[in-house]
Amino acid sequence: MARHNREGQGEDQHGRRYLIGYQPDWFHQIKVARGLDSGRQSTKILLRNPDPPSGDPGSRVRTHIVAPDLGIDIEVTLRDERGVVRRITVETVVPEGEEKGETVSFVVSRVPDGRRADGR
Repeated sequence: MARHNREGQGEDQHGRRYLIGYQPDWFHQIKVARGLDSGRQSTKILLRNPDPPSGDPGSRVRTHIVAPDLGIDIEVTLRDERGVVRRITVETVVPEGEEKGETVSFVVSRVPDGRRADGR
C-alpha cells in the first residue's frame, strides 16, 4: 500500500519558491525549466525525495505544484495501473505579475527501478 503524500519545497533560477506535494513511493525528483535574462533556458532540480520508497507506488500518480509568487497552482493526477509511467512533463505559463506569460516547465520523475522497495 502506498503512503500518504509528503510535502517539500525548493527555489528556481530566479529565487521563486515552490511547494511540492508528492507521493513518496513514486516520486524521485522534480525539475523546473525557466528562461534566463540572457535568453537561454536553464533547468534546475527543485526537489529530490529524501526518503527511499518503502512500498510499491499506488495506481494513481499525483503531484501538486504551487508557486505563490507566480500564481501557479497545479495538480497532475494520472492513472498508472501497471506502473509504466517514468516521467511527467508539464508546461505552463505564469498567469499574473511581472513575469506574466513566461513559460515554466516541470519534469516530474519516478523512483528509478533499482531503488524500489521490492527490487522490480
